[in-house]
Amino acid sequence: QVQLVESGGGLVQAGGSLRLSCVATGNILSINAMGWYRQAPGKQRELVATITVLGTTNYASSVKGRFTISRDSAKNTVYLWMNSLKTEDTATYYCNTVREVVSGIAIWGQGTQVTVSS
Repeated sequence: QVQLVESGGGLVQAGGSLRLSCVATGNILSINAMGWYRQAPGKQRELVATITVLGTTNYASSVKGRFTISRDSAKNTVYLWMNSLKTEDTATYYCNTVREVVSGIAIWGQGTQVTVSS
């Protein structure tokens, strides 16, 4: 069973940067589009960014120009580089395969908490 483990979150001041990592236990990155998602307290989980097998990226309008998603298939890792962080970016961040999320069968890990202070 493939597991996804997110890390890299923390407490940062507004305007700061963080890099999140998502390591897959199985070799799924080479055959799946991957996405970063986030959920703030009291809100629904939302899509942040996706990256296809060929490297095509897509971003939510709220993070475009500030966040960058990348992948290293050799390391089975997907990254989310977050710059110019805002307080509204505070959330728990998760990664998953786009296919499973769209299909409604995604199993979510613990995620990594990002807290941006003003």
